[in-house]
Amino acid sequence: MSFQSYTGPASNFPAKSTWKDFTTLFNINKPTMLQTGDSSQDVGRIYNAIVDAAKIGVEERVILCIIMQESRGNVGVNGPTNQDGKVTGGLMQAVESPGFPGQHNLSQVCLDLSPFTPPRVFSPPTGPLSLFAPKRPSEYFTSKHSTVRLRVIIRIQAQISSMVQAGTNHYKGDLKQLDDADTASTIYRALRLYNSGSINESNLSDGKGATPSYVSDIANRLQGRTNG
Repeated sequence: MSFQSYTGPASNFPAKSTWKDFTTLFNINKPTMLQTGDSSQDVGRIYNAIVDAAKIGVEERVILCIIMQESRGNVGVNGPTNQDGKVTGGLMQAVESPGFPGQHNLSQVCLDLSPFTPPRVFSPPTGPLSLFAPKRPSEYFTSKHSTVRLRVIIRIQAQISSMVQAGTNHYKGDLKQLDDADTASTIYRALRLYNSGSINESNLSDGKGATPSYVSDIANRLQGRTNG
C-alpha cells in the first residue's frame, strides 16, 4: 500500500484512532526485517527490546515505526553522518547509539578475565567429631582446584537492546522538550524534532535540512503501510 502525503501542522496528521496496534504492526513489518538479513532470533530480540524500552514512557508502536523508518529493522545497518556532522548508529540511527555494521544474528559473548575461584566443597571430618571440636565448620570447606578459570558470559539480548534503548531515550528527550503527552500531536511534533532537531509548528513536513517526509512517513507506518 502506497504512502499518503501529510503536511501542515500536527492537526493535519492522522488521529491515533487510525493507528494499528503494536502486535499487528510488528507482524506486518516482520518480512521486511527478515529481508535485510536479520535472523528470526534478531527479529524476536527487536520485539523484546521494544517492549522493554517502552517502559520509560514511549509507545511501543512509535518505537517500532521509528526503527522501520530509520533502518528497516536491519540490526547490521551502517551508521551515516547526520546534518550536524555527527555519526548516528543502530536500529534507530541515534547519536551515540552503539551499532554493529554488517552483522546479523547478534548475540554478545563476553570473556570475563577476572579471577574466578571455583565453589568450595565441603570436606567433613572422618573421625569422631570430638576430635575436631577446635575447628570451625567453615574450615572444612576447601577448593577442589586453586587455578583461575575463564568465564564466558553470553548476553543474547544486550546488543539489540542497547540500540533500541539509545534511540528511545533520545526520542523521549524530544517528547520532554514539548509536553511529554501521549497524544498524536505531541508524538508527531517530537518525531520532527527527532529527525531535524528543530520544528516548524505550522508545517511538520518542513525538514529543516533533514527528511521532509519523515513525520508523514511514520504516520503512514503507524497506520500499517510499509512502503512509500
